[in-house]
Amino acid sequence: MSNFCRFYFVTWNVATKSPGQDLNSLLDFPSQFNKNKSLPDFYVIGLQEVKSQPQNMLMDSLFTDQWTSMFNKILCRQGFIVAKNIRLQGIMLLVYTQMKHVINLRDIEAQYTKTGLGGLWGNKGAVSVRFNIYGCSVCLVNCHLTAHEHLLADRINDYNTIIKEHGYHLTETSNILYHDYVFWIGDLNFRTHHPVTSSLSAEEIVDALQTVEKDKYTSILKYDQLLAVIDSGEAFSEFMEPEIRFPPTYKFHMGTDDYDLKRKPSWTDRILYKVIANNYENITLRADLISYHHIPHYTVSDHKPVVAQFNIKAFSNFTVKTVEFAPIVRIWYIGDADFRTECTLSPDVEINPNDWIGIYDANFHNLDDYIAYEYLAKVNLTQESLESGQPRTITLSFPVGSGVRTPGFYRFIYFSQPNNDVRSVLGISEPFEVSSKEDSLVAIDPCVEASTSAGGASKPSTATTDIFTDFTGLDVAKLSRHFSNDLSFD
Repeated sequence: MSNFCRFYFVTWNVATKSPGQDLNSLLDFPSQFNKNKSLPDFYVIGLQEVKSQPQNMLMDSLFTDQWTSMFNKILCRQGFIVAKNIRLQGIMLLVYTQMKHVINLRDIEAQYTKTGLGGLWGNKGAVSVRFNIYGCSVCLVNCHLTAHEHLLADRINDYNTIIKEHGYHLTETSNILYHDYVFWIGDLNFRTHHPVTSSLSAEEIVDALQTVEKDKYTSILKYDQLLAVIDSGEAFSEFMEPEIRFPPTYKFHMGTDDYDLKRKPSWTDRILYKVIANNYENITLRADLISYHHIPHYTVSDHKPVVAQFNIKAFSNFTVKTVEFAPIVRIWYIGDADFRTECTLSPDVEINPNDWIGIYDANFHNLDDYIAYEYLAKVNLTQESLESGQPRTITLSFPVGSGVRTPGFYRFIYFSQPNNDVRSVLGISEPFEVSSKEDSLVAIDPCVEASTSAGGASKPSTATTDIFTDFTGLDVAKLSRHFSNDLSFD
């Protein structure tokens, strides 16, 4: 038995520019002419040359860049959750998932490798996010490799360095190539390179592009450096690429669709993939291509964005270890000493000392946006509860003033965290209401109170204002993390 998850990939070198154009069509969002179009299960957005402040990397980490803010505005308002993001100077990878998949995300981990200046500088290199979903391992890589036509050997070396140095904590998927599915996107910077005997100028390549019929670029792609090194086995030989049926994506004059003839037009921006099809006895894994193309009308950069969609096959009957939160049927009041939750762990859940439960806004947009948290280590666990093999019910109390200071609706989320770098979502509670004690003095119809406290028919309001409107530019995840740490829970 199997099911499919649809992944939508974007790679774009944004040349340190601001968004400047509406990004809805980049994400292939439903329009007024096609309102019933279904959305992907995951969006994977890889950017290169996002404006960075290398002289002040702390500011880069504290404040969300304009691109991330724009993607958040679009995707989070459609119900997508930021599962993980990672940034290495100008190289950024954003992974969004539909809410229904969050509870099945396991062993989420991010990694990076610097290749600039011999590994000392992060202007070139790769970032990645890996996780397990429905029994399959997925690794997503975004890279920016060495530039310039004549530095092919450096690009080959970049690839092999990333493969060698990029590592993860899970033994069975400690290497990028060990995952069931690998998608490698980015500005790979491979150029169009002709032999000296038949060398074409940039002008001649542009002229040749004008004569291409029905997106058949074979005659020009035979000089593509990436396809050559895949064929020779020097780099990316483990990967496949869908047929390229779009013109070179680099280099353009900013704000136009005209090639900048200072460089030979090249397919620098690519999306590659790898599948270990026969990793399991009872299922053959596969990635089915839906589309692979560029989007020419974006002109803010000297690169055109490239997008692809795939359906990947996963297990439909895969059972995961879970944590069930008991329903909260009463309104909690800010400052209550009895701010606690009860949850039941399935028999196969192993409790790690670093496991924790976070309090989130009911309509949270990012797994890092916790308001407060407590470690499971704070619970007096019996030996029986530590041993797996039977369901266990535990109660976790949050101290007075633990961060919930605004009336509204919230959720609990249980994270398994065997170490500081790997995280799994094991349980999410239904929304519950927190109110101020002043509000309790106001007469309330008990029937209304009962229906809202259980998170029933009325839609939960968010506990905070829309962070993407009022605090654009602030990385709320970082700020809330500092806030929790200031409380000295641990």
